[in-house]
Parts: sequence; structure tokens; C-alpha cells
Amino acid sequence: MQHTRPEGEILLFNKPLGWTSFDLVKKVRNTLRIKKVGHAGTLDPLATGLMILCTEKQTKQIAELTGKDKVYTGTLRLGQTTPSYDLETELTDAVDVSYITLTQLQQAVEAFVGEISQRPPAHSAVKVDGKRVYKSARAGVEVEIPLRQVNVYAFEITGFELPEVHFRIHCSKGTYIRSLVHDLGQALGVGAVLTALCRTAIGDLKLEDALELDNFIAERKVQTQANAGNTRH
Repeated sequence: MQHTRPEGEILLFNKPLGWTSFDLVKKVRNTLRIKKVGHAGTLDPLATGLMILCTEKQTKQIAELTGKDKVYTGTLRLGQTTPSYDLETELTDAVDVSYITLTQLQQAVEAFVGEISQRPPAHSAVKVDGKRVYKSARAGVEVEIPLRQVNVYAFEITGFELPEVHFRIHCSKGTYIRSLVHDLGQALGVGAVLTALCRTAIGDLKLEDALELDNFIAERKVQTQANAGNTRH
């Protein structure tokens, strides 16, 4: 999905694993050789999937796009936790989860559907007193992060292969999937950690329509060369 320049573009990307959201913005800004590029919602470095980037005048759409519902698929591991609630930080020793049944898991999940209160992870970009909390966490400083209200419209278990559990979540903006996973693990009494996450939709915009970064760079390079050739003629 895009709009013709110079009005700007709305670009859908599949964010690569290991990249920060800023890494993607910077790469696209440099590829297009423009200054005004923004995103409509971050993804953690260890997550992949749909990110919306807006350029030039289309950056006016960012607030509306950021407010849309999100859909994620992912995998969690029962029996272990980490300070960041994902694999960015060190895992605890595994505990036995062999006694947990699919029925138990689904019953526990039900408590996390609807309007719920959740606390964002200490290793997140949430600001408290004007400072990103992940900076405090990395410095070993504990910060009290306020609870926030979010809506989880659907939390489906799509695969059950202990200790791994696969899921699909449809939720409101501002929902931290890492926190959902952590809280579910606490409810089950064994802990849980997010091991994989992919954002598949933002509103009616789908990952299947997104650009792969390498293809985008190659296509824009060809366009730039063609435009330069036309200019010389």
C-alpha cells in the first residue's frame, strides 16, 4: 500500500528479526534519501512482522494507524522466565510442566481475554518520569511501572507441545504480548517466556501485503537509476 510522492507514502514492511524499529526507519530514510519518515507502532528486536512506515505528508496518518487493533502469532515456553519476559535476557532454570494439560492452559487463558490490567515489562520503551524504563532496568535500577488498561479480543491456543505453546492474539494498541505471556505463566504457577512473535495485522492492513526490506531496496535502486538515466536524456 503506498501513495505517490511527493505527497509521501504509506509503506508496509516485514521487520527483520534482530532489527529495532529505528533500524528499519533509518534504512528506509537512507534508501529514499528523505528526512521525514516515521512508524506507526514499534516492534521489539526479537519480533518480526508488520510495521507501517509513513513518509513526508503521509506522516499525518501515524496517529490514526497507531491506534488500530493488532494481531500477533507467537510461541511461549512454559516453565522458564527472564527479566525481559523474552529471550533478550538470561533464562531461569526450567521447572517441570509435564502435568499441565491443554484444558488447564485454556482455562488460564480465559482470564486474559477482555479488558484487563497489565504492567509493561521493565525492559520496554515505556517512559516513567520522562525516562525509558529499559535504561533503568539495564542499569539495575527498579522502577515502578503503572498498570495500564488494554483489551484482548481473542487469545487462541493454536499449538500445544509442552513446554512450547503456540498462540494467536487479537488486541488493542498498547498491549504488551510479553506481559501477557509472563502473567499467564504466573497464573499457571510455572512461569512463561516469549520465544517468538510475529505481528500479522494492524487494523485491516496485513503482513501478507508487506514488503521485504531487501526487495524494497533493490526496487528503489533500479528506480533511482532509471530516473537518473531519463534526466541525462
